[in-house]
Amino acid sequence: MRSNLTLMAHPGEHHPAFEEYCECIFELREDHLDVIQARVAERLDVSRPSVSEMIKRMETEGLIRLRGTRIVLTPQGEKLAESVVRKHRTAERFLTDILGLPWALAHHEACKWEHVISPDVEDAITRLLGNPTTCPHGNPIPGSNYMEEPTHPLVDVRVGSAFTVSRIPEELEYAPGMLEFLESAQLTPGVTGTVTASAADGSVTVRLHETEINITSFASNRILVRA
Repeated sequence: MRSNLTLMAHPGEHHPAFEEYCECIFELREDHLDVIQARVAERLDVSRPSVSEMIKRMETEGLIRLRGTRIVLTPQGEKLAESVVRKHRTAERFLTDILGLPWALAHHEACKWEHVISPDVEDAITRLLGNPTTCPHGNPIPGSNYMEEPTHPLVDVRVGSAFTVSRIPEELEYAPGMLEFLESAQLTPGVTGTVTASAADGSVTVRLHETEINITSFASNRILVRA
């Protein structure tokens, strides 16, 4: 659980909890979700009163501002969020590509690494990996040479049409068992498949590597693909 961070930091650094919240706000916005306190509480698995108290502290620190019920990062908060997200996604790349860890474990470990990787170590890992532009799930690494490409949800692919997986959004990374399922099914960025069936509830069946796989509506509405 990512929320068990104490408010401790070295001089000149931000509290890990502030990093955690800025990262959460950044990722919710990236997934086109309403960035409100209820969403933050749900994503970090903490109580709403705890979120309310932290939002007040972050506002005082100049990391966020409120627009009605919406939470918006300030330029300072945006810079901090990008730094944490960059370290997390770079760490995931290292843990999967170099150490060979499975997706779910790499995600869990990267949640720890993102708070302790120094700029020098981050640069060294980036060089070792050959300057990657995405995490293993296809989400862009801030500050890289990532080029946005047209995508749409898997649920929008017509039966009989082919697709190539582009991104597994962060929202799916926090769904219990989802990373394990997607990796075991080899439904990973760059893989090409064909939609063979769809249901009224939004669930779909796809053929990958000569195997038919059922995808829930929750996942099919969020997995981003290219035609």
